[in-house]
Amino acid sequence: MKLVIMTKSTFFVEEDKILATLFDEGMDNLHLYKPGTSPMYSERLLTLLPENYYKRITVHDHFYLKNEYGLAGIHLDQPEAPLPDRYRGKFSRTCYDINQLKAAKRKAEYVFLGKLFTGITNPDEQPAYTFDELKAASRQGLIDKHVYALGGVSLDNIRMVKDLGFGGAVICGDLWNRFDIHSEVDYKALIGHFMKLRKAIS
Repeated sequence: MKLVIMTKSTFFVEEDKILATLFDEGMDNLHLYKPGTSPMYSERLLTLLPENYYKRITVHDHFYLKNEYGLAGIHLDQPEAPLPDRYRGKFSRTCYDINQLKAAKRKAEYVFLGKLFTGITNPDEQPAYTFDELKAASRQGLIDKHVYALGGVSLDNIRMVKDLGFGGAVICGDLWNRFDIHSEVDYKALIGHFMKLRKAIS
């Protein structure tokens, strides 16, 4: 199962160092997610990362960055969002309904199934499915290696994600909550937690 890290939605000082270390420690794929920000800041972050990791980065916005930096692909945050005109590369997208998976998987490299568990950074965000519904979707082949779990995925439930047959787990709050971007410079605890996540799915 792939371990995917989604960036914080804001930029911060130690970010490039943390991301480079996560890549060094075996991060499979980074989703660069910075909604509502200037592309200039995404470009600056990319230039601070080793170029050999570009092919493992997927961008959620400013899609021109994909070709400019030789990134892995682009991600569409809505199930019905169209691809950019004349785009021919790899892409993934997010769905929020199990019934959307079959159609979404036909063309996308992989699909995020959102709202899986209670949100970590936003506890008001409740799961959209019961465990029985997820098990049924797995048995029907709707959940497979092309579907990644998104929403509240943590060390506490990542084994369940693997057992359900998801091809990947998207980690955000469970990782970034271990580092205060405003007051900390030591990110050893964050990296240590990442290693525990990797071990849990190995």
